[in-house]
Amino acid sequence: MAEPLWLPLKENRIAQATFAVVGIMSTLVIYGILQEKIMRVPYGPNKEYFSYSLFLVFCNRITTSAVSAGVLLASKKALDPVAPLYKYGVVSVSNILTTTCQYEALKYVSFPVQTLAKCAKMIPVMIWGAIIMQKKYQGQDYLFAFLVTMGCSLFILYQGADDISPFNRGRESTVWGVSLMIGYLGFDGFTSTFQDKLFKGYDMEIHNQIFYTTVCSCLLSFIGLILQSNLLMAIDFVSRHHDCFFDIALLSTVATASQFFISYTIRTFGALTFATIMTTRQLVSILLSCLWFGHPLSWEQCIGAVIVFGSLYARSFLKTKQKAAPSLEMTETKAPGPS
Repeated sequence: MAEPLWLPLKENRIAQATFAVVGIMSTLVIYGILQEKIMRVPYGPNKEYFSYSLFLVFCNRITTSAVSAGVLLASKKALDPVAPLYKYGVVSVSNILTTTCQYEALKYVSFPVQTLAKCAKMIPVMIWGAIIMQKKYQGQDYLFAFLVTMGCSLFILYQGADDISPFNRGRESTVWGVSLMIGYLGFDGFTSTFQDKLFKGYDMEIHNQIFYTTVCSCLLSFIGLILQSNLLMAIDFVSRHHDCFFDIALLSTVATASQFFISYTIRTFGALTFATIMTTRQLVSILLSCLWFGHPLSWEQCIGAVIVFGSLYARSFLKTKQKAAPSLEMTETKAPGPS
């Protein structure tokens, strides 16, 4: 009996989906664990903490720019900038501030708190979308944004009593950590929205934007390290702690690899499937972090997490029913690096 023609297509689709899910989940879960380890776990017998966030940004961006240049050359695509250079620079500055706030926040709040707080990016994305892109949103977008923000607030305000940070100074640390996360959300929302405007305003290939944005980020983060006098100090730290050097090298590698998995998933399955995968990744990352680093969760935090992820999954389900309706694109499709 002849094999149905649709069977190989279905099997190929399953293989593509498996490749996308495994690629995104593995790279970004490893990325999350590594960034918490680097910023919150001491190195060496003297228990020294790595505190040079901008050096991590520099390493991540120089790796990504090198790989994206290689992809452009291998595919024989033009390296010439499509948009004015200052527009790439705007994205670079915003992205550097986003990533620096993200790393610095880990000194004062736990990774589960930071990860769940990222879900609240719906609010700044909606604000920047209205300002920059003149977008209109539906009532359900505002409802889900409110529910996610409420769940995040519960998770942040009722942290486990025994969750210790190396930089912990009680309430002051919580306020500073939340302030950094608000900065992260604001800059991240601007970065995503401005990149969306670049893609729509210019005939821009994704690797072209990745290359020029990350090259600008390399230069800016290098200048920042020089001005802060932190470059030599960071190099000295990793030269004395080889395990830290390995962690940073692996962090940069998985950060770069994740961008290509993200690009492949969006191109093959669309933004909705990608958003669902990313929501699942955040949930898995929180659970692994709690198990690996021993973060206690209060019952209020559990309720907050249920509200957040329940809202996100419900929103994804509703969007499958209303694909034609204009709605908020709450995805992490930023080219320069993962969050």
